[in-house]
Amino acid sequence: MAKYRKLGRTSAQRKALLRNQVTALLYHGRIVTTEAKAKEVQKIADGLIALAAKEKDNFEMVKVTAKVARKDKDGRRVKQIVDKDTGKVLSETHRDKDGKILRMENGVTVTVYDEVEKEIKKDLPSRSHARRQMMKVLFPVVETPAKAAGRKKNTKKVDLAAKLFDEYGPKYADRKGGYTRIVKIGARKGDAAETVVLELV
Repeated sequence: MAKYRKLGRTSAQRKALLRNQVTALLYHGRIVTTEAKAKEVQKIADGLIALAAKEKDNFEMVKVTAKVARKDKDGRRVKQIVDKDTGKVLSETHRDKDGKILRMENGVTVTVYDEVEKEIKKDLPSRSHARRQMMKVLFPVVETPAKAAGRKKNTKKVDLAAKLFDEYGPKYADRKGGYTRIVKIGARKGDAAETVVLELV
């Protein structure tokens, strides 16, 4: 006898469906689905949150030096023209007064970088392993702005594993399981399947 519901799908389709719903649940906090799917998603989501709560403090702060591109007042990268052979700066900017790109003999346009000291979280081995376990289940999430202007340019990737460690880990640290709840909302139109809201407690 199977220890999981087959949900009328092949194993690859079922795995993709469950991964998708777990990702949506952890990103949005609640999803509406059928009761059978919700019970399967609940098992996986509770396991991931328990893992996050266990490994939430398992990191160390490390100071690193990083090269960051210098930006001008408009938020664009600052570029210089340097001599190809000697590396000497020929011009502080690669554009003239009219905004046209300058061309100089034996000159190359390079981006100006500043060295910045940052403090970052470095995962210890067990937390690193937990992160990999989470990434096996979670799909990548890309956040897009609501406004149409700049929607393509201002998209950003969401680190759901970091959200689990930093947000859900401390929130559910004192709770011994039962991180999600199922609320029945009645039969669905069309096929009369029992629908539920699956949400984080």
